[in-house]
Amino acid sequence: MSEEKNTLTNAAGVPIPSNEVSRSAGKYGPLLLEDYTLLEKMAHFNRERIPERVVHAVGSGAYGTFTVTDDITHLTKAKLFSEVGKETEMFVRFSTVAKSKGGSDIYRDIRGFAMKFYTEDGNWDLVGNNTPIFFVRDPMKFMDFIRSQKENPQQNWRQDEMWWDFWSLVPESIHQVLWLMGDRGAPMGWRHMNGYGSHTFSFIDADNQRTWVKFHFKTDQGNKFFTEEQWMHLQGLEPRWATKDLYQAIDEGNYPSWTLHIQTMTEEQAKSFPWNPFDLTKVWPHADYPLQRVGRFELNCNPENFFAEVEQAAFSPGNIVPGISWSPDRMLQARIMSYADTHRHRLGVNYDTIPVNTAHAAKVNAPYRDGLMRVDGNNGSRTNYHPTHHDYPKADESIIPPPSPLEGMADRVELDENDHADQARLFYKMLDEDEKKRLVKNIAGSLGKCMDIIQKHQIALFREVDEDLANRVSTAMGSVQKPKIDPKPGTV
Repeated sequence: MSEEKNTLTNAAGVPIPSNEVSRSAGKYGPLLLEDYTLLEKMAHFNRERIPERVVHAVGSGAYGTFTVTDDITHLTKAKLFSEVGKETEMFVRFSTVAKSKGGSDIYRDIRGFAMKFYTEDGNWDLVGNNTPIFFVRDPMKFMDFIRSQKENPQQNWRQDEMWWDFWSLVPESIHQVLWLMGDRGAPMGWRHMNGYGSHTFSFIDADNQRTWVKFHFKTDQGNKFFTEEQWMHLQGLEPRWATKDLYQAIDEGNYPSWTLHIQTMTEEQAKSFPWNPFDLTKVWPHADYPLQRVGRFELNCNPENFFAEVEQAAFSPGNIVPGISWSPDRMLQARIMSYADTHRHRLGVNYDTIPVNTAHAAKVNAPYRDGLMRVDGNNGSRTNYHPTHHDYPKADESIIPPPSPLEGMADRVELDENDHADQARLFYKMLDEDEKKRLVKNIAGSLGKCMDIIQKHQIALFREVDEDLANRVSTAMGSVQKPKIDPKPGTV
């Protein structure tokens, strides 16, 4: 009897062509809706856990006001930026990524930084993190990355070996790994960290011309962090320290604020950029693309009901307004679909009608009807199809963004640039000696618990970044005791 072939398939048993690379229009083009392998993988991932968020389950939020301080009307026709001094109501939710409900909000992790701007053109959702980069650049890898951060499927607790196992086999993660394991991975609550749109987006001006843009929100409270010993000790005393700190600050009138800066790049500059400008694992150099101040937001009102306003808050990169648009960033392209899809699963198809999510400054006139938990007028007696001779809302063709040229064969083209260590090297070299010591200590304390083969792979990646980093981590791991119970290793 011949040995059965161990072939990966989709849910219908059909073999899949790739579990790592999405199907795109050329190497740098946008992703294709026909990629059912990716769509099924994302849709299934969004439904793995109920009812809490699959990621970013632990968090808190508040209402505030965004105020324009600098004129950028030459870059975008978005109404919230239309004049200096203009104010826009907003809601912001901060979160951790990996822990499930009930977990600590101060442990080492990337922080979510999601913002909803209630503009007169509808809601603009900017869904980012407290780092300008991420671990992966192709969405096909995202679900596996998150699973590596969650509980072991057999033993049901989070284990260092799982995330290092993944990172050691995904070289593009090295830049974000250094951010996470350094001081920035343990911010002192929500108020003392920056926020970033992370992805490349685009501005559309009054002449329908496009400019690529990145968003940076700098904390006005100053960046502060916990040491490894501090957050480990404090989470045993107050696991919701960050939530409590934000609420009490606002309650006492000590309103936290952030200043918005942008980086911009023309389409011509993007064509001659030395690397893919839409790669989520990389930043744009500030020396070449300097920060430009735009405005400031202040959080000044706590929610009245945590469940109704924070737990049911739903953000989606698909929610953009005229004057703002997307880019060919593969991760962003996938999130446009994935975020709204998981909200429909978690909160129901009518999640946009929940008060915290509905438009505050614009009239909603959507064509959607019926569905679970429809509690508004359901569009009354209006005709429910189109085209029709009866009255029906008209589309606004004036807001169609400029066309994007596409080229290349439809295929699974891997973003195989081998420059993953370049920016990680620059990041490591900019750290002072104390920051390097803490980074090495944090890495060694975690990586030192892992199997030898994982350590070997990860040290090799560190060596590509900097020989000094690799040597320091190797030496520091010598004193780390491995846990008594390790997960069963798979095939590496």
